[in-house]
Amino acid sequence: MNTQIVANRELAAASLATMWKIRRFEEAVEDLYGRGLMHGTMHLSIGQEAVPTGACLALNKDDYITSTHRGHGHCIAKGADMERMMAELLAKETGYCRGRGGSMHIADTATGNLGANGIVAGGVPIATGAALSAKMRGTKQVAVSFHGDGAMGEGAWHEGVVLAAMWQLPVVFLCENNLYGMSMSSEKAFNLDQLSDRAKGYGIPGVTVDGNDVQAVYDATKEAVDRARAGGGPTFIEAKTYRWRGHSKSDKNLYRTRDEIDEWRGKDPIPLFEAQALAAGGLTQADIDAVRDNVRTELRSAVQRANAAPDATADDLLSAVYAR
Repeated sequence: MNTQIVANRELAAASLATMWKIRRFEEAVEDLYGRGLMHGTMHLSIGQEAVPTGACLALNKDDYITSTHRGHGHCIAKGADMERMMAELLAKETGYCRGRGGSMHIADTATGNLGANGIVAGGVPIATGAALSAKMRGTKQVAVSFHGDGAMGEGAWHEGVVLAAMWQLPVVFLCENNLYGMSMSSEKAFNLDQLSDRAKGYGIPGVTVDGNDVQAVYDATKEAVDRARAGGGPTFIEAKTYRWRGHSKSDKNLYRTRDEIDEWRGKDPIPLFEAQALAAGGLTQADIDAVRDNVRTELRSAVQRANAAPDATADDLLSAVYAR
């Protein structure tokens, strides 16, 4: 039976809270970066919140994910603590990686998040390896590899998918197609109408969904996860979405128009979900207001507590080195 998220009060409230957490977290780190309180670089996924929300809703806590350089949303959707995430980005000792990984290298093994990755397509073979491990151990765990459209031009993507298809591994390759690989339009980079058509060449199912629709992402991921868990092998999912901000904080956004960005802002997945939940009776306006208020309060506390945490130091960097 198909689970209608917007009509289920518990699921609707949880999904909306996840999207607002992702949105507010990223707005907060953008502000902190702009005020010189956060260093390095970061890649924001504002506008793409429905993809990790819908996908991770279809997973068990012990299922795995691998993430990308644009990975804050994946981390939050899989159950990470925002205070520890914020501490990591602020280079604090209480961060998930003790302040050493920063935005592009957050990992939370307790929730099955095997890590964000600064290497394009770097998470694909890791997810394939995790799926191989699960299959060999007979645990029925599934791995989901989040990646962007640009990753599909990398050799690591091809190698990971080939092995997963050959060995029928329990892994889902989920492409967040936000229409640009850095500054290259995916329409120019691929001679395909739909990136999911590429799955045919690997002998695995491929499907394209609206990446701004939580229900559509959940349905496709749930079917793929169930299939993988039952021994049916991998699936490729293309979720079409859009990032409102530039590729990174250094991106001047010269390759796309203001009209295009404004058009996609009109497809904001959060108010879309709120309207659907109201229409379906899953949430009332009071419920929606409460979710927004609770997330705002939680985030403010996360920022304050993370900022007050002790700074990371270089005194024992070698404690994290396992080979010399």
